[in-house]
Amino acid sequence: MTDTEEFRSKPPAPLPVRPLNLPEQAEVQLANGLRVVVVEQQRLPLVSFRLAFRSGDSSDPNDLPGLTDVMTDMLVEGTESRASRQIAEEVARYGATLTAGASSDYLTVAASSLATYADEVFELLADVTLRPVFPEHELALAKANAQQNLIAQRAQPSFLASEALARVIFGQHPYAVVAATPESIEAVSRERLVEHHRRLLVPNNAVLLVVGDVSREHVVAQAEKLFGGWARGEVSAPEFPAPPEREERVAYLVNRPGSAQTNILVANTAIRRTDPEYFPVLVMHTILGGNASARLFMNLREEKGYTYGAYTQFDARRLAGSFRATTEVRGEVTGVSLKEIFYELDRIRAEDVSDKELSDAKTYLTGIFPIRLETQEGLVDQLVQLRVHDLAPDYLQTYRENIQRVTKEDVRRAAQRNITPDRAAVVLVGDGAQVRAQVEPYVTRVEEFAGARGGAAGA
Repeated sequence: MTDTEEFRSKPPAPLPVRPLNLPEQAEVQLANGLRVVVVEQQRLPLVSFRLAFRSGDSSDPNDLPGLTDVMTDMLVEGTESRASRQIAEEVARYGATLTAGASSDYLTVAASSLATYADEVFELLADVTLRPVFPEHELALAKANAQQNLIAQRAQPSFLASEALARVIFGQHPYAVVAATPESIEAVSRERLVEHHRRLLVPNNAVLLVVGDVSREHVVAQAEKLFGGWARGEVSAPEFPAPPEREERVAYLVNRPGSAQTNILVANTAIRRTDPEYFPVLVMHTILGGNASARLFMNLREEKGYTYGAYTQFDARRLAGSFRATTEVRGEVTGVSLKEIFYELDRIRAEDVSDKELSDAKTYLTGIFPIRLETQEGLVDQLVQLRVHDLAPDYLQTYRENIQRVTKEDVRRAAQRNITPDRAAVVLVGDGAQVRAQVEPYVTRVEEFAGARGGAAGA
């Protein structure tokens, strides 16, 4: 290679870090407890609305998993003054969006529009939030769609693996439930939806975020007009059973005879979202399996050729968290793939990561972070996370600083505390006749998984 071409062998140096200039947030609280946060951002004639509630799928009654999902889907299907079709036509006429959805910890009603139609869309968001009627004919359609979606989900090995893993590591905690059952969907009634809506959607458990080409004074006045008469409700802290303590490494087999591949999940519980160790765990996850240059990917795909991809997933929620390694491999290499996964889990606990690995992970994390805030929708979604998870007010401003502060010692300590290979739950979705003997050397025992609601033996 000539001197003039030597530059081709070296990647360019990272650009200097640019200041993160976030627009100011103005917050007021209505008499009924609703917090209203306004971010004036006039660079584009757009407005984004998020009404977020600190209750989600974990608030489902024990006998009706999936009730919150059906309820949020039904919010836009009819109000006291608008039929489902009328709502859809108004949204289309304004060139707007209007959706509702739920996760385990929170639910949101979201809308966006041109600034010209902001008042009309704001009123529409308030109408579907406060005055849904859950029409019987729309409910029948929603239940039929939910049943079909469940059939499609359960045809996917990755869903079966996630379903089994959640049940095993979370036990009787609501996070153990990842989907409804056919029976619970069928049991949903209009009366249960009305009661659930009245209980969950209360102003003193919510925050309204408005970002875009607006004025703070006008938004607050509109919020008072639309939501000021909304009565406060009872809000209590959730009391759920703690995830079970694991004492051994057990494999739970979801048998799919004839399957050509095996889905592998190796997991344990981990920190909550507000834990001070969040940033060291995030950096550790990035090095171990957060992307296509991480250790698991390079080992199982690039070196061994066992899979198209191998990753880790770090899921820190409000009440509990999990850390998992996941891959899909050919059935005949299930055992050796599991061996390599445990090798990497043990290695990051036992040895310090290299200077280059640490530097690359920090560069990656600090580099992608501003991209999440570039768009108006991205910014408002980050602000929702800030509020529903009780993160520090300066979380966004100090994010990159917190990443850069992580040391190799922090990474190793985070791995030792949040990865427990000797007590891991191993979920396998594949041909039991082919994989059982392969995995037995690497676990205490192999158990057949008994199903989403029945749990697994010993769980």
